[in-house]
Amino acid sequence: MMDVLLVDGYNIIGAWDELIKLREKDIAQARKRLIERMEEYQAYAGNRIIIVFDALYVKGTEHRQLFNGVEIIYTRENETADECIERLVKSLKNVNNEVYVATSDYMEQRTIFSRGALRMPARELQLNIEHFESNVPLEIDTTQRQERQVKDQIDAEILSKLEEMRRRKRNKM
Repeated sequence: MMDVLLVDGYNIIGAWDELIKLREKDIAQARKRLIERMEEYQAYAGNRIIIVFDALYVKGTEHRQLFNGVEIIYTRENETADECIERLVKSLKNVNNEVYVATSDYMEQRTIFSRGALRMPARELQLNIEHFESNVPLEIDTTQRQERQVKDQIDAEILSKLEEMRRRKRNKM
């Protein structure tokens, strides 16, 4: 089973303090920061993540990009992110995929829920990411400690065998 997380990009940008501040200066920087945070989260969680930005700020035909495993969709002109997300839920939701939609838009939450997807409010997504970010240093430390233990064991075994070989050679002389 593969979890899929659909992210309503501009809705999340309008909900997280860090991104709101960036949006006030430069919407492109806010988009970039959201994508960066989702790339890090995707690497940790292993889920498929698709961020949808509607044509409100990006004009033209639908455009797709892939950044370090995170799919980015800029909807076609006059298509809202909600419409695109609803279309994606319909195509992705099956017995092998659990689909989550990150948005704080109450009407969109109701719509996607009626189509079988699960909702994830912007605040919940932010808490999940903050939880991951706080646990990564602990996991790295644990992994490094385990690697040192294995290395110490291997080194001790090799040293023991070398010592045994040295003694056998001395006894033969």
